[in-house]
Amino acid sequence: MTFEPDRDLFPFESQWFNSDVGQVHYIDEGSGPPILMLHGNPTWSFLYRGIIIRLRKHFRCIAVDYPGFGLSPHPPTYRYTAAEHAEVVGQLVRELGLSDLTIMGQDWGGPIGMRVALDDPGRLRALVMGNTWYWPATTLFMQLFSKVMSSGFIQGQIFNKNLFVERMIPLGVKHKLAPEVMDHYRGPLSTMDSRAGVAEFPKEIINAERWLREIEANVAFELGRLPLLLVWGMHDLAFTPGFMKRFRSDFESVSIVRLEAKHYIQEDAPAEIAAAIKAFLGT
Repeated sequence: MTFEPDRDLFPFESQWFNSDVGQVHYIDEGSGPPILMLHGNPTWSFLYRGIIIRLRKHFRCIAVDYPGFGLSPHPPTYRYTAAEHAEVVGQLVRELGLSDLTIMGQDWGGPIGMRVALDDPGRLRALVMGNTWYWPATTLFMQLFSKVMSSGFIQGQIFNKNLFVERMIPLGVKHKLAPEVMDHYRGPLSTMDSRAGVAEFPKEIINAERWLREIEANVAFELGRLPLLLVWGMHDLAFTPGFMKRFRSDFESVSIVRLEAKHYIQEDAPAEIAAAIKAFLGT
């Protein structure tokens, strides 16, 4: 059964893009300079709802669901790698003819967004990043997380028990989410088969090392002059405040807004993030 979002919680019109791997769902709200919002695991464009509602009067807000996430179908031959996701997002950017573009990324949306920016830097105006990275996993926490989450037992829990939604999302927010919000994260992942993309992302932390190394090698030279806003949840156990040091070393102009938030900053602090983006980009 196809999941249908509650219009009260997700008051946006669905848009569809025919990518090389099949249909992809996205939302495209408001007008003005475009902001492309990229999610991580196990979330989808729903994550950005509170930010989009606050920004769409001033900006064109575009949030995409990677294949196999949110309302996007699950292509039968898709491998759900970060590189594939970045290629699909790049196709959407070109299809929409976006320019003067700001890319916002959180969690896996960071490296995916950086790859999209590197592939077409002339379209970019600025970057907004929060609780993310774009280089090979170097911290012990990330390496252990990848290995544990890639183990047979935990992979079984992801597929059979929807572990990422039922355990990781509650651990990643400062305040308990309402039942109806949690249901919107469960809905698109209601079957075992629908969780393939969620199960693949933790493997990619290690498996995508070469892809991440290519991004790392080019960010400072190709993108380092772009204005960068960091909106950072200060209570994230995975992407600690120390991760910001690398961004500050690779970018010439960095603004920082520290949030009383954990990993899923869009759930914990949507108003603060929207205000920071308005101040950063101007209205």
